[in-house]
Amino acid sequence: MQLLNEKEGSLAVTYARQVLNEHICRKPEETIYLPQEFSEKRGVFVTLTKSGDLRGCIGFPLPVMPLGAAIKDAAISAAEADPRFPPVRCPELPFIHIDITVLSVPVVCDLSPEKRPKAIKIGTHGLIVRGYNRSGLLLPQVAVEWGFDELTFLNQVCLKAGLPAESWKDPGVELLTFEGQIFTE
Repeated sequence: MQLLNEKEGSLAVTYARQVLNEHICRKPEETIYLPQEFSEKRGVFVTLTKSGDLRGCIGFPLPVMPLGAAIKDAAISAAEADPRFPPVRCPELPFIHIDITVLSVPVVCDLSPEKRPKAIKIGTHGLIVRGYNRSGLLLPQVAVEWGFDELTFLNQVCLKAGLPAESWKDPGVELLTFEGQIFTE
């Protein structure tokens, strides 16, 4: 994955803010021209917080669309379609903090279940589990923010998927890791 530089990361966050202002508050703003890097397909998540508390987080774990389009769709979805929260309203928007996480392509962890914890680097890897018609994802920053060790991180991503905590030990449950570049307002 070609990394974004700080200027491009800052532009990603500015663009997400503009998208939300235009979509939620119906405030037309000056068009932001995105450089070529934003036309490459990338996985991305947009995280919204308010006073340090999660307010919405939606994204695309796989590179299914160009980064610019993915940021736009994820920002709107995080604000309006995260089922854990009511939609963000215009008066609330100035108090919302935006983080963008640009993801590497997830890689299947082909290790036996007992070796999986040693393959995880806290602060570097995000996790995806898939099994029994369920899936769950936790971004790399979640383990750091909550002080998780590798076992807790694995258990928590299983719970996020709606699976029992230690499902990662089941050879039929697939584990994937990915990395993320985090850009914040």
